[in-house]
Amino acid sequence: MSAEFGGRTGRHGRLSQWLRGRRPKEAAADDDGREALLLAAAGAGLPLAPAAYPAPGYRCSCDRVGCPTPARHPVSFAWQTQSTTDKAQIERWARHQPQANFITATGMVHDVLDVPLAAGREALERLLASGIEVGPVAESDDGRLLFFTLTRGTPEDEDEWWPCELDCHPETMDEHPGLRWHCRGSYVLLPPARLPGDEQSVHWVRGLEHPLPDPLNLLEVLTDACARYAGEQPDHVGTAWPLRH
Repeated sequence: MSAEFGGRTGRHGRLSQWLRGRRPKEAAADDDGREALLLAAAGAGLPLAPAAYPAPGYRCSCDRVGCPTPARHPVSFAWQTQSTTDKAQIERWARHQPQANFITATGMVHDVLDVPLAAGREALERLLASGIEVGPVAESDDGRLLFFTLTRGTPEDEDEWWPCELDCHPETMDEHPGLRWHCRGSYVLLPPARLPGDEQSVHWVRGLEHPLPDPLNLLEVLTDACARYAGEQPDHVGTAWPLRH
């Protein structure tokens, strides 16, 4: 599945077919493009689930007092099993919850390499100048750049799982101020998403028409940029590379 999804012809073809197949009434009912982008992501294989959204006064729609991640978390604790690519279900969610953000669960089809904005912009320029296939990239106005990649996979044998000190889960976000690797058990907000604050959002810099790359093709440039961003030497982040048991 990963090879099909990551291939330029197969993945781009699926997205193009979906866009051509939209009915005029569907397009008219979704003037801001939100539903179209969500369905395009699902059509490309990214599993989605509803998330919280900003409430007045920099609060979260979940109404939890002191919510630590306002508008950035799923609405259900069962988000991993709830996440889906089913078009009809996503349409129902999007239309019944018009203000909701959506998350995409990582580690199933795709991973996300999540870096500070300044480091990410530098790395993106270097990667494109080097002719490396980058894939979709989203920018979050809270200061992060998200590189969408193929997943490292979820092998049946746990001994084959790739441990990595950069693996990031929702409860460990604060422990990873530099490069975060969202894989199995994690998620990110999927564009278009709104954040607390005036005109704050998560939006595509490079869209879903770009095929997902192998994460290892990006990792060296990203870790190098993050090391400079943090005022460290690149060899200080040597433990970033995933290793098999």
